Amino acid sequence: MTTLFGLPIQAISGQLLIGLINGSFYALLSLGLAIIFGLLRVINFAHGTQYMLGAVTAWLLLTVLNIGFWPSLVLAPLIVAVAGLLIERLFLRYLYGLDHLYSLLLTFGLALMIEGLMRDGFGAAGKPYSPPALLTGVVNLGFMILPIYRGFVVVASLIACLSVWLLIEKTKLGAYLRAATENSGLVQAFGVNVPKLLTFTYMLGAGLAALAGVLAAPIYQVSPLMGSNLIIIVFAVVVVGGMGSIMGAIVTGYALGLLEGLTKVFYPQASSIVIFVVMAIVLLVRPAGLFGREA
Repeated sequence: MTTLFGLPIQAISGQLLIGLINGSFYALLSLGLAIIFGLLRVINFAHGTQYMLGAVTAWLLLTVLNIGFWPSLVLAPLIVAVAGLLIERLFLRYLYGLDHLYSLLLTFGLALMIEGLMRDGFGAAGKPYSPPALLTGVVNLGFMILPIYRGFVVVASLIACLSVWLLIEKTKLGAYLRAATENSGLVQAFGVNVPKLLTFTYMLGAGLAALAGVLAAPIYQVSPLMGSNLIIIVFAVVVVGGMGSIMGAIVTGYALGLLEGLTKVFYPQASSIVIFVVMAIVLLVRPAGLFGREA
């Protein structure tokens, strides 16, 4: 049996795969958080709830409306994005320019309300959500056995993250979004509808969280508590990458997922805290984060 550092290569590869999958969800979720904070200056504590709502919506589409995985993969993020539109228009729009604490408290309260409603309606137990037949089965790579669906999750996450990065950094719409955060009055003077841009930004972040939820549903099951178990880790990932840094959220999400997987191989007791240890070290050395800009 092939070994590395005295451990079977299959065991190391398996944990790295788990870390890469977790990193895919960290990257998608932290990307949504980074967009919302970077462009709106809103600390969105409801992000974990929107992740959960994506999974719950996909489950409802499958069980109630008998809509398959592929349509749900598109529809569930859109539905949650529309719910994000309502949150932004009804609540968040009045908090722009105020201290970050106000948006944190508001979104935290919304998260508790929505999670409580979901627990009353669905219970705390997880519900199964099956992937499509096309993505079932495994592939033997020689050094490891790769479940097809888990490979799909990694690829889909990469495509989504890079697409959003290109949208924000390389398109005219992204330029408007970035300019509106710096000087909204000037941008509006050129005929750009800044309120709609801000609404679109929040919808995009909520949709990314919901997409992560749909992708996670066949792996972790659908539960009203699935978002609250993850949001603190995702906030730590965003802090390490740099608050508001798009590329920082993506790179750090995958990197910390892999680091977490390696820690489970060599020192399992520390796997649940390694991300927070990294966050503490980064804050001591570079308070703005690895990819953040110093104030």
